[in-house]
Amino acid sequence: MLKNYTLLLFISGMLLACNKDEKKSDLLQTDKELTYVDPFIGTGGHGHTYPGATVPFGMLQVTPVNGISKWDWCSGYHYSDSIVVGFSHLALSGTGIGDLNDILVMPVNKKVDLSKETKGRDDVPYKSAYSHKNEKAAPGYYQLYLEDHRVNVELTTAQRTALHKYTFKEGDDQSVVVDLGFAINWDKPLQTHIEIEDDHTISGYRHSTGWAKNQKVFFVMKFSKPIVEFNQNEKSLHGVADQSAEGTTAVQLFFDKDSGSELKAKVSLSSVSIVNAKENMKGYEEGFDFEKVRAQAGNIWEEALSRISVETPVDSLKTIFYTALYHTQVAPVTFSDLNGEFRKENDSIEKANGYTAYSTLSLWDTFRAENPLLTLIAPDKVSDIINSMLAYYDARGVLPVWTLYGNETNTMTGYHSIPVIADAYLKGFKGFDAEKAFRAMKETMMQDDRGLAYYKEFGYIPYTSLDESVTITLEYAYDDWCVAQMAKALGKEEDYEFFMKRSEAFKYLLDAETGFMRGKSEDGKSWREPFDPKHSNHREHTDYTEGNAWQHSWFVPHNVEKFVALHGGEEVFAQRLEKLFTESSEITGDNVSADISGLIGQYAHGNEPSHHIAYLFNKAGKPWRTQYWVNHILKTQYNTTPNGLSGNEDCGQMSAWYVFSSIGLYPMNPASAEYEIGSPIFEKSTISLPGGKSFEIFAENVSDTNIYIQSATLNGEVFNRTGISHDTILKGGQLHFIMGSEPNKDWGVEAK
Repeated sequence: MLKNYTLLLFISGMLLACNKDEKKSDLLQTDKELTYVDPFIGTGGHGHTYPGATVPFGMLQVTPVNGISKWDWCSGYHYSDSIVVGFSHLALSGTGIGDLNDILVMPVNKKVDLSKETKGRDDVPYKSAYSHKNEKAAPGYYQLYLEDHRVNVELTTAQRTALHKYTFKEGDDQSVVVDLGFAINWDKPLQTHIEIEDDHTISGYRHSTGWAKNQKVFFVMKFSKPIVEFNQNEKSLHGVADQSAEGTTAVQLFFDKDSGSELKAKVSLSSVSIVNAKENMKGYEEGFDFEKVRAQAGNIWEEALSRISVETPVDSLKTIFYTALYHTQVAPVTFSDLNGEFRKENDSIEKANGYTAYSTLSLWDTFRAENPLLTLIAPDKVSDIINSMLAYYDARGVLPVWTLYGNETNTMTGYHSIPVIADAYLKGFKGFDAEKAFRAMKETMMQDDRGLAYYKEFGYIPYTSLDESVTITLEYAYDDWCVAQMAKALGKEEDYEFFMKRSEAFKYLLDAETGFMRGKSEDGKSWREPFDPKHSNHREHTDYTEGNAWQHSWFVPHNVEKFVALHGGEEVFAQRLEKLFTESSEITGDNVSADISGLIGQYAHGNEPSHHIAYLFNKAGKPWRTQYWVNHILKTQYNTTPNGLSGNEDCGQMSAWYVFSSIGLYPMNPASAEYEIGSPIFEKSTISLPGGKSFEIFAENVSDTNIYIQSATLNGEVFNRTGISHDTILKGGQLHFIMGSEPNKDWGVEAK
């Protein structure tokens, strides 16, 4: 009997190992923007992206998994590989830590031994070789031919349901392995369960720990053909629940091979329950019509990618731009179910009333440009993201740091939900409780955890008290400034004065003699010695997070005027800033952070702390140097190959830098509701705005050499500023630049 068959085991994960190779995809699409998107960009090098199918901000990321537990396989996939162990339904885009890849499925054409102990990928009985020649990816679609099983796999997805299409060779056995014991990177299964409910349906759950300490995924899976036979690992036949170290919860399902070569499966997930997973699937109305769902996913992406359109005769630039715009909309991800429910890390079930809850909030990265970009291209998501943060605040009493599958990971420094909230409120977003948001911001910054006790006591964090003291101090100073702006907007003058004063914490750490932010002891006078600004020690016994003094001495986006003055004026500041880009790229130390990548001198574009720096020249009276260096970064740090990102994508931030900078704008101070002007590379860029309005940016005469702004007009009036407000853009209009090959050192200098 197939009904009510239960497999229940507690299990441990497996570590696996691998192979290499490199290439780009061939895409055959007809839609305009979709034609240029290549999801393989970033899947090589240290980009850590995945090529699988998702929809904008979708709950599911159905994608191939190589089965390797190494840093460059954080998403589960790396372009250098040629072995696949299956296809999972949750993935991270460009992170520096690996987790997820849950609910692994793999179509196979033979019976496999699921009782075999797997110590590495070589032991996985259902793995298969593949070639990039038989692999394709496009927004909302992925295809791979499994050489060992002679099966063509196609994947697509709706918001909460994924659809698989397997085409077997005629006469071959048709079966699918579902393995809940599979794990890579930080992930470790704790409890898994599979139940065969009827001859078309299985369901179950997978509870695990890892980067997300309490991750609970419930699923339902329906097939287009009846299950005619099943096979599971031998130990699970006896249902012995305490043999967790020896078994895995896995099942192989067999289907009728004489009723056509195609087999389809649809999968829905939930963080709450199997019942909710079934409700999520009921909300998906397309049955097994794969082509219809694929077309719908493509249409959704086409609309999302049309929010900013660019015009250029250089197709490679369109590929980089539209792929970047694509990557800015795969995270954060939908977390609440169709009925609004979602699980918190304390196992309480929250209901998102009137909003969609989101997770995968990589805030240390995304507050810089990704979240500001969403205020332009996905304004309907902004308040929902903030309401999600406030739901996590309700559970913990502080705002989130880095949220993964409803769990607080406490990964990275600062509390950068704060600038995201301030930015949204100052830009006019009202879909959240502003008083509650301010209370959450204030309480978060007035607590004692994560170094805040030292920060409150000394006005900065002494290096004798906490590692990464310089980075943390600078980021808390910025967070304080954001709290102050929110207080001012709400008429809370006393709070405004308090947090503005505290936001000057950066002044304690700037060594004016050397120009570097340095670790200072509790006495308030002595610096950490010896001092080498090129030295890196990854995440321990260091004053800097994933970097060195060269890269972390520039984070004062909220008070650049005072920052420049502390250096001794514009000329000294600009000289030191220039040296950042021209210094040798040597990094010293025995434990150098792998995140220091994309080096131009000591500027490291492959990691987020450098992203605002080139725009500081605008504030130092030399906007033409901003134009030069931004253009140089655009040319050297992005390309159309799988190695097309110079560092981790980090849930959209690396791509958001490109999207903004390529059209000539950047939120150097991401909570200021202002954009700095750089060097546009497109003849015309059009931002589609609510109400049918648009904002057009023209770059007349722009070329590979014509990178400097000669003059500009805004709506026909002379424009001689290096910044433009969000409000100005929202009104619609035209910003027109005349570009040339030599800098105009008078443009933009008067009003900085």
